[in-house]
Amino acid sequence: MAKQDYYELLGVGKQADEGELKKAYRKMAMQYHPDRNPDNKEAEAKFKEINEAYEILKDEEKRAAYDRYGHAAFEQGGPGGGFGGGGGGGFGGFSDIFDEMFGGGGGFGGGRRGGVDNRGSDLRYNMEVSLEEAFEGKKTSIRVPTSVSCDECDGSGAAGGKPPVTCNTCHGAGRVRAQQGFFTVERTCPTCHGQGQVIKDPCRRCGGSGRTRHEKTLSVSIPRGVEDGTRIRLTGEGEAGTRGGPAGDLYIFLSIGAHRIFQRDGANIYCRVPIPMTTAALGGNIEVPTVDGSRARVNIPAGTQSGNRFRLREKGMTVLRSTARGDMFIEASVEIPVKLSSKQKKLLKEFEESTDNKEQSPESNGFFNKVKELWEDLKD
Repeated sequence: MAKQDYYELLGVGKQADEGELKKAYRKMAMQYHPDRNPDNKEAEAKFKEINEAYEILKDEEKRAAYDRYGHAAFEQGGPGGGFGGGGGGGFGGFSDIFDEMFGGGGGFGGGRRGGVDNRGSDLRYNMEVSLEEAFEGKKTSIRVPTSVSCDECDGSGAAGGKPPVTCNTCHGAGRVRAQQGFFTVERTCPTCHGQGQVIKDPCRRCGGSGRTRHEKTLSVSIPRGVEDGTRIRLTGEGEAGTRGGPAGDLYIFLSIGAHRIFQRDGANIYCRVPIPMTTAALGGNIEVPTVDGSRARVNIPAGTQSGNRFRLREKGMTVLRSTARGDMFIEASVEIPVKLSSKQKKLLKEFEESTDNKEQSPESNGFFNKVKELWEDLKD
């Protein structure tokens, strides 16, 4: 049975350029692809024919031979036999366009060496700093166990620093092809493991990896105003890459330790301060510590109750990458005296008897009046 003209098969004219050929092939390949036509022998045969046609016409030399001699150019003994493209054995055309059709990642094109990434791994280091250190900032040193470039082979992995040689199995591509039916399947080269190069004489110190285990000391600057969970990145301070590949990064994750007195919320500082009953009742001044190590004087008005808050502006935390500071909030906690003497008890009793609850204790008086009203409502 005579073969159909390749141009007619793809539905293009003899003057079609590369773009037109590719567009026509893409359309027909998607139409007759076996995955879209399961158990359809005619579609499978058609798919092979259009793949063969595109394989010939996309190559300038093969196309010139076909235009001059037709199909005879690729038959045994024909003038174009040396091109080796007949019989549907070449699947380069399908390989070139397969990724576009089905979302491949550079597998058949061969433009990327096996997808191997020689970059070293990123490292994580957890560091706890105090609230004061977060306020002031800090410079410190840390010791990190990691992999570093082998100094004996300069990271090449080869003895004496000799460069690797091209892999004889994949010829430097990092991938090898195998024919399965009418599909060409690519796999990582088993000899070089996708590197495209092999080391004939590995370095004895690093075993050919180009890196060794080592604990290095790094200087770290903690900026002022850091918050819990802040991440600091040290570029290139992670593990060294294999065979001279770039190093990874080191990420320092900061946590702020709990403080004995202060609680932090963003840039603000909160402090609960016990106040003697007499100071709360009569009023007065108290001194409170601040996060910067100084003291601040707070005026306590007469009649201060537990839970009352006093705001000290710009006495809070420093703000990251800013000259601003947050505020400090003092929460009063009125302390009732314990272990009273007989004289003190007598004085408090006299005070109680002389007290008008409506004026002296309006909050408690109001509460119990509401309770009384509730009981009366329940009786009704």
